Amino acid sequence: MTSLLPHLAPPTWALLALAAVLVGVSKTAIPGINTLSIAVFAAVLPARASTGALLLLLIVGDLFALLSYRRHADWRTLIRLIPAVVAGLALGAGFLALADDAWVRRVIGVILLLIIAFTLWQHARRRPIGVAPESDRAAAFARVGYGSLGGFTTMVANAGGPVMSMYFLAARFPVKAFLGTAAWFFAVLNLAKLPVSVSLGLITPGTLLLDLLLVPGVIGGAMLGRWIADRIRQQAFEWAVILCTVLGALYLLLS
Repeated sequence: MTSLLPHLAPPTWALLALAAVLVGVSKTAIPGINTLSIAVFAAVLPARASTGALLLLLIVGDLFALLSYRRHADWRTLIRLIPAVVAGLALGAGFLALADDAWVRRVIGVILLLIIAFTLWQHARRRPIGVAPESDRAAAFARVGYGSLGGFTTMVANAGGPVMSMYFLAARFPVKAFLGTAAWFFAVLNLAKLPVSVSLGLITPGTLLLDLLLVPGVIGGAMLGRWIADRIRQQAFEWAVILCTVLGALYLLLS
């Protein structure tokens, strides 16, 4: 990977820098927009290298999200998600052993579009899910469904953000509670994936060098995201999340 760095053209560096900024914005303002970063990294870098490089930048973004919103998390929701997410991670690992990359991405794209349709239907009914009592079967079903899909998609394509964004959106969290809960969720999940990525050779000295050059973009994006989050209205926030998730689903389907 190190040998690739001098040969990256200026337009490529510009795209990677923009992707790094979007990672920061996604962590502190608009979850789901980092799917565009996934698209950029996959387009300009080798597939395996892009996965490792993006994971490190996501972890940097997680740190800024925790600094900003760590006190706003809904821990009850996070704890209840653990069994489903672990099951999803295991299913994702098994699925990766059987399916090729193109098929995996299209399956996830279809799943995301179905989730968007379900979330919009829930909004139309004005029935919150995900924060209902334990006895509420619909809430339990949503928790298992979204949690397992979140674990599955983050394992196979680093694309768990849009899935969990739809879950937190359906739960009707206010902006800060949404961002705080997502911050803790992905900070723990991405750190858990780090040793696996190192063992698979996805993170190398060249990856570290590339990320070192791109980290300022993540920091700038995180600061911009905080500015946006302090000013964005709830309805605009929700529609921004939905739009970014649609774009991510279409990318996965068409790439």
